[in-house]
Amino acid sequence: VQEWGPEAACRFSIFTGLLSLLLATVQAWRTLFFLCKGHEDSFFYAFLNLLISAFVVFITFIASTIVSVGFNMWCDAITEKGTMPNSCEELQDIDLELNLENSAFYDQFAIAQFGLWAAWLTWLGITILAFLKVYHNYRQEDLLDSLIHEKELLLGRSASRTSLQDEKSGMI
Repeated sequence: VQEWGPEAACRFSIFTGLLSLLLATVQAWRTLFFLCKGHEDSFFYAFLNLLISAFVVFITFIASTIVSVGFNMWCDAITEKGTMPNSCEELQDIDLELNLENSAFYDQFAIAQFGLWAAWLTWLGITILAFLKVYHNYRQEDLLDSLIHEKELLLGRSASRTSLQDEKSGMI
């Protein structure tokens, strides 16, 4: 092997996995909260959820592609484009004299590749469900009314906060 792939590709794949885990945790918490409290998402939050899910689908697809292409390039490099009698999987049991531990590289690459593509499929399903939720909300309520309601909620909260601060400053 003459040269290694870019370190940024490895970091991006790790970042994507961690971001996916974090957002999945937040998504699960929100869903559990809404189920327990019996609340429905507003159109704004359903749309925001759709955008975030679509973003995660996109970056997970990019990371999955990077790992898959990198895996194929790595196997081509160590098997000298198939001219060696051993397959890539068989070479994980042979010391390749690369000054690193390569005893399970094929299994590790295969697990990483499977995990990323499985995460991509899962997030794709979540994105489809988020789209259906937005579409359902759009069909049930007028978009303009929903956005006006969200604006009133946000302004109402900020107005009540400023009135509380004014009352507190008046007490001092």
